[in-house]
Amino acid sequence: MKKREYLLVDGYNIIYAWADTKKILEEQSLEDARDKLISILSNYQGAKGIELIIVFDAHLVKGNRGSVEKIGKTYIVYTKEAETADNYIERITKDLVKDYIVKVATSDRLEQIIIMGSGAIRISATELREDVRFTARKTRKYMEEIKPIKKNMLFDNLDPETAKWFEKMRQDKNC
Repeated sequence: MKKREYLLVDGYNIIYAWADTKKILEEQSLEDARDKLISILSNYQGAKGIELIIVFDAHLVKGNRGSVEKIGKTYIVYTKEAETADNYIERITKDLVKDYIVKVATSDRLEQIIIMGSGAIRISATELREDVRFTARKTRKYMEEIKPIKKNMLFDNLDPETAKWFEKMRQDKNC
């Protein structure tokens, strides 16, 4: 039996590393960049069938007790005051590697060394971006193969018997 896989993502590290999310951050807002990252990774999660935890630093927010919210099947973590995303990821990685395959997405070199020492697999922001793009292309191709694109006409989507009945009705208006 294959072990379940967890992907832990250092949210702000990835936002600043990816050109498209960084552009949203610069032109719009941090919230919009977070939403875009969550959307991209949630789609990736669905295609890969993995457990996903995206961690965002909130350690500089005074009195912050931290929070976890679930959007679809994705867990979004905002760390508590004085706890960085790195601290949270290190702590949860140590717990998860006992029973699961754990991958951590960050381009922070020190963090990569620490999580590999805990038994997790490191993925850089660039590697994650490439796998996200590859998975999206693969999913689109699969969807096109299983459901060929047809014109959105009534007759294109009817079973043959019903289509024959409608054609007979059209030809013989006295039905």
